[in-house]
Amino acid sequence: MSSGVRNRSLSPRAARGHDFRRRYRLTCAALVAMGGLLLARAADVQIIHHRFYLRQAEARMLRHHPLRAHRGTLYDRHGTVIAGSAPVASLWIDPREFFDASGSVEALATALDADATALARLLARDRKRRFVYLPGFRRGDPTSFEALLARAPAGVHLQREFKRFYPQSDLFAQVIGITDIEGRGVEGLERMFEARLAGRAGYRDVIIDRKGRPVELRDRGRPARAGEDIVLSLDSRMQYTLHAGLGPAAQRHGAAAASVVVLEVGSGQVLAMVNWPTYNSNNPGAGPIDAHRNRAVTDVFEPGSTVKPFTVAAALDAGVITTTSTFNTHPGWIRNGRFTTRDYQDLGVLDTTEVLKKSSNVGISLISRRLSSDQLHDMFAALGAGHPTGSGFPGERSGTLADTHAWSGTSKQTMAYGYGLSMTTLQLANAYATLANHGVRVQPTFELGRSPVRTRAMPAHVAEQVLSMLATTSGPGGTATRARIIGYPIAGKTGTARKASAGGYARRYTSLFAGLVPADHPRYAVAVVVDDPDARLGGYGGGTVAAPIFSELIGRVLHLTDIAPETRD
Repeated sequence: MSSGVRNRSLSPRAARGHDFRRRYRLTCAALVAMGGLLLARAADVQIIHHRFYLRQAEARMLRHHPLRAHRGTLYDRHGTVIAGSAPVASLWIDPREFFDASGSVEALATALDADATALARLLARDRKRRFVYLPGFRRGDPTSFEALLARAPAGVHLQREFKRFYPQSDLFAQVIGITDIEGRGVEGLERMFEARLAGRAGYRDVIIDRKGRPVELRDRGRPARAGEDIVLSLDSRMQYTLHAGLGPAAQRHGAAAASVVVLEVGSGQVLAMVNWPTYNSNNPGAGPIDAHRNRAVTDVFEPGSTVKPFTVAAALDAGVITTTSTFNTHPGWIRNGRFTTRDYQDLGVLDTTEVLKKSSNVGISLISRRLSSDQLHDMFAALGAGHPTGSGFPGERSGTLADTHAWSGTSKQTMAYGYGLSMTTLQLANAYATLANHGVRVQPTFELGRSPVRTRAMPAHVAEQVLSMLATTSGPGGTATRARIIGYPIAGKTGTARKASAGGYARRYTSLFAGLVPADHPRYAVAVVVDDPDARLGGYGGGTVAAPIFSELIGRVLHLTDIAPETRD
């Protein structure tokens, strides 16, 4: 009997049993196949491509949390903190993560107590970004921000940072400078020492949950390396004393600005550098941007009579004069090409010392005529004119000292008394320190303990002769009588320079005094520069404006030192 006949002859019950067995076999085969596929997939995921899938999972759940480096601290020479860093925190959001978790702008605004409209604009603008700071939540109290984070929706994160602070506010403002919102030095010594102060940022790997909360710390990561602490040459006590006095003094004279620099003679260390007007370093945006300028290194001026000692030094070095050479300044003026150089009165016959003591323009012109242009130029250049001091301060100007081939027929004579070249306050102080340092110019430095660079500018005996002459200027008949400090002999020179303007010189002035104290064994070189004093408020000359400021301020400074005043029987 055929199979077809047999099947047709099966009873209904037998047929149902046959179908069941067939379905059972098919089900078992399907289960075996599925199991095989699952085993193959498991082998692929866990064995063959284990590392690939692990990286994929980590990419979705692993986060690199940045670790900000602690910025190095700046100390003064006595260990007083000038610039430090305090721990702060910032809240930021990952917009993609926020929207992937179906985040609500209203819920975010409620959690942060922030403006929902502003947040909506922010998230719409930066929807595809992975990192956006939340406005109003930068560099705040870490504890408060941690509390906000705890109730914030997925996508909000906290970043720990450091905020720069300046305990002495405006005292060192232009010298120390400031950092930007990211903590990078952008002005002053903060910028100059950026590479050393910044340190190196690190990170840690964190596993996050679906709400973006860290749930596991991993061993992988790199610790942050703190920046270097730096001890500066600056003296907070001196700086405070000069700062407290310079502003009021400049205002009394109706000046536009003023600067004072104090250098330690032997080391070249900058002990104090004060500018007025100033600003609050902790709130730099509140003051005028012009106040941020460190005028002592960025502003140049024609130094006027303060360079006359260097003209004398060039002539002594060249052997064309001696300390006892005489010069007939009668009738009180002298022709210089188409110009006339004048003294304030007919001073008659003067020896070399008296030329400096009485600040005779005619006398110094006669001395300059005995020099070649190269001899005068080279002395000024050796003292630092025409190139930066080497202090490294950002934005330091070099001043101007033209090559002699660019000099006119009148240049040598006018340069001899400080016109036709320009300097900064720091350059002027450094040049005077060279006289006190036996003719050796020491490169200024802002760092304590740094080995100074030394170059000889003039023979020691020449420097000593000029220094001896300068000690007479504050005596009777000298132009610097108002620079005297009771108990302390000084050596210095006044200067008054008309300010250049379009087409010539305006009736506006720079008032200057540069000096060394104490004169017999100088420890400090000081330069005082007052910009545009009002002649109606006590004059404009170096002897009537800058010299008294020197006397007042440096007199106070000396009381902070171990230099005992002279006593007279």
